[in-house]
Amino acid sequence: MDGIIQLVGVFIQFLGFAIFARAILSWFPIDQNGTIPQALNSITSPILDPLRKVIPPLGTIDLTPMIAMFLLLVIGGALTGG
Repeated sequence: MDGIIQLVGVFIQFLGFAIFARAILSWFPIDQNGTIPQALNSITSPILDPLRKVIPPLGTIDLTPMIAMFLLLVIGGALTGG
């Protein structure tokens, strides 16, 4: 059972890094149709899109990635007990 929990923990960390990378890349004027941005979009959209329906942007600032990373941190901490 510990192996499954560790695997889920690693997956949650991966999602957190992907969300962070997507947020950082959004600050730069790069082609969003490139391989890396498209991969990050396909990985993170299932998490960010439902949150965007609930959490409105604060002016031009999208707080959804930060809130998603916080939620992943809480879920990961609850799973691993720390």
